[in-house]
Amino acid sequence: MTTVTERDVQVLRDALGPLRDREQIAERLLESSAKHSFDPDTELDWDAAVEDGKWFWPPELVSLYDTPLWRKMSEEQRMDLARHEAASLASLGIWFEIILMQLLVRHIYDKPVTSNHVRYALTEIADECRHSMMFGRMIQWGQAPSYPVPRVYHNLARVLKTVSTTPGSFAATLLGEEILDWMQRLTFPDERVQTLVRGVTRIHVVEEARHVRYAREELRRQMVTAPRWEREFTRLSCGEAARVFSVCFINPQVYENVGLDRREAVAQVKASGHRAEVMQSGAKRLTDFLDDIGVLNGVGRKLWKSSGLLA
Repeated sequence: MTTVTERDVQVLRDALGPLRDREQIAERLLESSAKHSFDPDTELDWDAAVEDGKWFWPPELVSLYDTPLWRKMSEEQRMDLARHEAASLASLGIWFEIILMQLLVRHIYDKPVTSNHVRYALTEIADECRHSMMFGRMIQWGQAPSYPVPRVYHNLARVLKTVSTTPGSFAATLLGEEILDWMQRLTFPDERVQTLVRGVTRIHVVEEARHVRYAREELRRQMVTAPRWEREFTRLSCGEAARVFSVCFINPQVYENVGLDRREAVAQVKASGHRAEVMQSGAKRLTDFLDDIGVLNGVGRKLWKSSGLLA
């Protein structure tokens, strides 16, 4: 593991410049929340019928896109796979957001309850509650099953929620938000996609922009002010979270549910250059940021590379 000295921290501090005021950031985010928050129950037409000939997810973002297996599949089977993968990603999103809500509650437990920083954290928790319910309704609307993560990772998250440090919590938050956000930014303007799915992704993108800003600013602060052991632990835990995230990203049960051989499908996804490019492109904005603030060092960087999210 790379040893980081106090001189290294000072170099990082000088490179980052002055840390922004936590209360001012929260105040601006609260103002944005007041202007740009949505109630999915009333904002979206949940009684709308599924539109014939439209995708549930852009085909280029479907895991098997441009593989030999994809080229053998009928258009109907491809679209069905997109429907199941949208449900799998929504299920993953709910799992991550439930973890995030618990981490945020832990973060503010000892902080001044009247501060803007705490008020915004509570506002974000309310956003995440709505998002989780919205994703659940979208899964039901598309008549697909939910796709829980494997039991071992479900239980591993219990450990994360118990032992995660503050910077580790915000690093994991960004991991769960930014890659899906990149995909959703490609989805909501895509007229090939179901109108309701586009509405879901539009709401999520608008509100998640605030969440990403909050997490980035706090992680940036923590990587300068936290003790050495905590920064080192953050590098390791963030790398492990990236590995788990990549494993859980698409539940392989989706392949069986559309009539494909699971082993063959998983093998072709792993071998797909297109898929690797999609995942690394989705993670690039995040990995650039984490690299800038000193998170992608030592063993953590090796874990990120093994996840396939970092070239």
